[in-house]
Order: sequence, then C-alpha cells, then structure tokens
Amino acid sequence: MSAKSVELNGVGYRWPSRPVVVVCIDGGDPAYFDRAVADGIVPNVARFMQEGFGAIAHAVVPTFTCPNNISIATGSPPSAHGISGNYYLDTDTGREVVMTDPALMRSSTIFEKFSVAGAKVIAITAKDKLRLQLGKGMDIAGGAICFSSQVADRCTLEENGIEDVLDFVGRPLPDMYSADLSLFVLDAGIRFMEQARQPDIMYLSLTDFIQHKYPPGESEANAFYKDLDVRFGRLAALGAVVALTADHGMNDKSKADGTPNVIWLQDLLDEKFGAKSTTVICPITDAFVGHHGALGGFVRVYCTEAATPQSVIEFAAAIAGIESVHDKAAAAAEFDLPPDREGDVVVISDAGTCIGSSAANHDLSGLEGHRLRTHGGVSERRVPFIISAPLNETYRARAANGVVNNYEIFDYAINGAEVSADAAEELPQELGAAS
Repeated sequence: MSAKSVELNGVGYRWPSRPVVVVCIDGGDPAYFDRAVADGIVPNVARFMQEGFGAIAHAVVPTFTCPNNISIATGSPPSAHGISGNYYLDTDTGREVVMTDPALMRSSTIFEKFSVAGAKVIAITAKDKLRLQLGKGMDIAGGAICFSSQVADRCTLEENGIEDVLDFVGRPLPDMYSADLSLFVLDAGIRFMEQARQPDIMYLSLTDFIQHKYPPGESEANAFYKDLDVRFGRLAALGAVVALTADHGMNDKSKADGTPNVIWLQDLLDEKFGAKSTTVICPITDAFVGHHGALGGFVRVYCTEAATPQSVIEFAAAIAGIESVHDKAAAAAEFDLPPDREGDVVVISDAGTCIGSSAANHDLSGLEGHRLRTHGGVSERRVPFIISAPLNETYRARAANGVVNNYEIFDYAINGAEVSADAAEELPQELGAAS
C-alpha cells in the first residue's frame, strides 16, 4: 500500500485517483436490471456492464437493510461490525430494540477512515434510521457530510455538515413512501459532483418503496429504473467511478388470491409449547412498516425451559414453507453473524413464504391493494454488483474464482477499477463547465 491509504477490517484501500460513488439500491433484486436491460430502458447500466464489470453478488443474511448497509460501509460481515438486523432482543433486559444505535457497532466505517485521513467524504441515505450509523466517526467538523433525504429539511452544519439542503438540491422534501425519497438522494449526489471540489468517496443509499410494491416490468418499476439510470449516467459523466449494488433482493410472498402467504410462527409455537415459552423476533421491523408489515423471511426465536432449542428446531423444520432452521452456533457460522446477538433458533422461509410473530401483532393495512413483496431469507441473497469501469487483472481473477460479496463493493471500486488519473482530473472540469 502507498503512504496515502487507509485500512479497515483487514482490507487496505488506496487513495482514490478520481471520485468513487457507491450506490446501494435498496431492494434492488437483479431481476429488475435483467428486465430493464432487456427492455432497453437503462442504457447507462447496460454500458457499465458491457464496458466495466457486472456480476451477481451475495448480500448478508439476514437480507435486511441495516446489516447490509453497515456491511457495505465497513467492508465486512456482521460478525465484524455487530449489526445483524434492523431489530433485536436484548436478552439482558428482555427489551426489543431497534438496531440503529451507533454504540452497537463494533467497527468503524470506510467513511470515518477516509474523512479522518483528510478525504472529502459524503454519505447520503434515504432512510434516516441509517444516518447515525453511517456517520459514526465521520469528521463532520473537517468537512464530511452525512444526512438523509427523509429529514433533509432539518440538517445543520454541526450535525450533518450541511444546511439548507432543500435549496441546495432544488427539490422539496420527498414523501417517506415514494420513489422521490431515493431520487432525492441521487440528485443530491449529483449536485455534490457538480461542485468544484468533488467528493473522494460518496455513498448513496436508497429506499425500496418501489420494489416492495411493484415487480420488474410494471410501469411504475420501469419508470423508477429509467430515472435511476439517467442519474447513474450523470454521475459517471461527471467523472465518478460508479458502483452499484443492493442490500437485498425481493420476492413475491403472496397467495394466489393476493393475500400474504404468512407463517404466524409465534401463534404456532404458543399452541405447541404454551404461551410465553418462546419469543419470536422479526428483525425486519423498522419505521417503514407500510413497505412490508414487519413480515420477512428470517426470524429469531428465544426459548425458555418450556421449549428447548432442539424441540423448536424439530417443530419449525416440519412447517410447510420453511426452508431451513438453525441453532445459534450454526446460524452464526453459516451466515457470519455475531453469536452473542443471535437467537436460540433461526427460522428462514422459502422464496414464496414469509414469517411473522403473532397475527395480532402485525399491521398489514399498508399492503392493501398490493401483493406482499418482501425479503430477509437466503432466497433474497442475490444482488447486482456493477462497476462503471473495467477491473484490473487482479480483481477480474478474484471475481472469477470465488463468491463476490456486496460488502466488497468499495474494495472493488477503489482498488480494482482501472482508471486514468490524468483523465479523471480533466473530465469533471470540462463537464462541469458544460453543465
């Protein structure tokens, strides 16, 4: 490594010779790009895949927003950074806790490392639940910027490194349940790229409102992906290496009549073992319940003496729609998760089924008019991994010889992309003047 580099979780990152922009397309199942490329509506992404690099990568399981975004931000699996869901049970207190507190993180981030070292670093997320963790340790006073489009109207210089964001982007505050929540993030990124001093590292994390509502090929999905593609092309035209991945895929988990295909696991366990013998935690739970009704493909079960882990495993494994069941140690080993934050039992559904706790505990009113499309299991592990620039020989061989993980996207985009430093220095200024 050169003298000007950073290291985190065993990976050395060289200093970028041109801006590196990583976009996490929340819920960006590869099927959307497959359909969009076939339909000819994403010419920029098609060009990236042809002239740069395109592959299918593995997301972190459970395939939820928080563990995957923090894995991307730290370049590591949850066993290293500690965030293994959106929600968890604190067994010491018995409290169910939203897993977005930066204090729960056991790793610094790529953004912290580069910003402290003097790079211009920007992290923008659609969902404010991610902002504090993505911004942990970032040198805001030194010029780093971190904010969410969800509460872009509340940004301050002291907390976010920027104020008057709505005026800066030139857009009104987007609705929490809208495609605009994601497009605002990309438009903000473009505005930063159009400035004289461009960011060295920029992370743009979107929301999966569209993917939860509409399958590939529907008009709303096509319109959204066309809008994304225009913005990806603009970022590349402004001189960035653009890298695209996702935190998880998405599957239809509804019955033929359109109602959710749900296993109410807590109700079944109560019937089998008795009330309060187990506690089912749905780690998909977050503030965006209108997307998914807190129904996903991965749940944790905590047992009392009345229901041993082995008895729960045997019972759950026999339920139709369950793909796999693991004890704590096996789940931690199989999915690279922190054992101390794992349930006694992990239950994972198949691609067409989701798991809830008790029917009485889930509000599904936000799903009315749409089939349930959600995520969380191994079946939503496949995600796109696309880089606008070609890879050098070392990284081409690495990708060809093993599984690529979504959390390696910064490594590939910074260390693996073949770029000309001279061209990178000239291109943004020319395009900036033209714009």
